[in-house]
Order: sequence, then C-alpha cells, then structure tokens
Amino acid sequence: MYAPTPDDWYAANRARWDERVPIHVASDFYDLDAFRAGKEAMRDFELAEVGDVTGRSLLHLQCHIGLDTLSWARHGASRVVGLDFSEPAVETARQLAADLGLTPEQAAFVAADAYDAAEAVPDSSYDIVYTGGGALCWLPDLDRWAETAASLVAPGGFLYVAEFHPIADSFDDESAIRLVNDYFVRDPWVDTSPGTYADLDAPTEHNRSVEWVHPVGEVVTAIAKAGLRIEFLHEHDATLFPRFDALTRHEDGYYRFAADHPRIPLMYSIKASKAAKAPKGA
Repeated sequence: MYAPTPDDWYAANRARWDERVPIHVASDFYDLDAFRAGKEAMRDFELAEVGDVTGRSLLHLQCHIGLDTLSWARHGASRVVGLDFSEPAVETARQLAADLGLTPEQAAFVAADAYDAAEAVPDSSYDIVYTGGGALCWLPDLDRWAETAASLVAPGGFLYVAEFHPIADSFDDESAIRLVNDYFVRDPWVDTSPGTYADLDAPTEHNRSVEWVHPVGEVVTAIAKAGLRIEFLHEHDATLFPRFDALTRHEDGYYRFAADHPRIPLMYSIKASKAAKAPKGA
C-alpha cells in the first residue's frame, strides 16, 4: 500500500536485499554457473543503445551481485566499477569477478549508498555511468541521484539508464487494463510480500520494502537539471518478467502483450551526455 515514508526505510530495504543475496546466488533466475561459462546477461537493446564500450571505463550504480557490471567488462570495457548498498551483494560480485579471472583493477566493487558514490568509488569520473532495471524505485530523491551520477560522468562521456516503466505500476496485475494506482503518487509503496522475484516461494524473514514511483518526466528533468544533455528517451513494449498475467514470453526472452491487447510502455531507456572539454586555446 502507499503510505508516508517510514523512518527506517533505508534499514528495512537493506535488510531485505541482504537476506535475498544467497537466494539469488542459488537461483535458476541468475544461473551463475551459466554466467561463469559465458552466458550473455545483458539485454540486446542496452548493448545496441550503449554501443561499443571497448577501452572505456564504466561505473554501475546499484549493481546488486554484479552480473551486468561484469558483462560490460566482457564486452570490452577497460575498467568497470560496481556500487551497491548491500555488502553481501558486493562480496558476491567480487567473488564472481575473481572467478572470471578479472583483477581488482579491471573490475572493482564498492559497498556504499548510491548518494555517496562520488566519495566512495575509486575514480573521479567514468566514460559511462550505467544503471539497470529496478534501481531508481529504491531512491526517494531523484534530483540528488542525478546530481551524483552526473558528477561522475567524464567530459565526453554519458549516463545510460534502462528502467521498468512506472506506468506499469498504475494498472492491475491481471488485465493490465484497469487503472488502479495514481501515476503521480508521492508517498512510497510499502510492501510486505515474502520471497523474491528470483524465487517466489523462498522462505524469508525481512519482507518489508519501501519503494518510490518516479514518473518518466521526473527522471528526465532531474538528469537535465544536473547538466547532462538528453540524447534520447526510448519507450519499449517489452519487459523482463511477467509483470501482468496478460504478458507472454517470446522467443527472444522478453515478455509482451498479445497482438490484440492494448499496449503500454513496459520499459524505457535514456542516454544523456556531458560535453567534452574544449581543446586548449579554443
């Protein structure tokens, strides 16, 4: 239910994520053995939109156990850094990096809050700052997030965001037609569901979470206010999990509505760049 922000929202969210790390490590959803063996973990539209990362440095904010972070290293990034507030998640990511034969200079992971990233990460700036699906909903202050992310983009670099579209939270889970929640709600959603998206039946104790809906306009405006130039905002008619009963899984692994079902955007992506430094004497 939507409710005023509880004082312990941060501690509750961290306890929930800390508890779920070993469940995710053991899950078929993440399938770490297949990942170690070379299975692709990135989404094709992200690879296409980010482009060639060869020789570039990349910072992944809210990286969880690091699969996406390490995937960018596999795709040629010269140095990747992942940051997450869950220490068990960061320890898992470090072990995965070691399993893949990557040194700490090639792939480093830091346990810290996203808002503290500028002080916590090892480098002052990165060619690419990246954040993937299901990250922004855990942050109450988008302006602060955008300012932090923008401060870490190197001149000539860019911020890339791939997220679940918040309009999906406004519709009921069965039909995806009936409007049931306010798109512009300011209070967070306080949930107490057990289990996890990687294993719905997993026994769990820390089940309270606090999440915020951030309309797409708020995200774009926060990024622009932070001084980055919006290159594109793309909306996608597919998602990564069966968000609604009306979705079906297609051969490419994405979930979509049937051809005769009205569509809504299910994910979106943003690329925003920082101007390169002018050459000396210009």
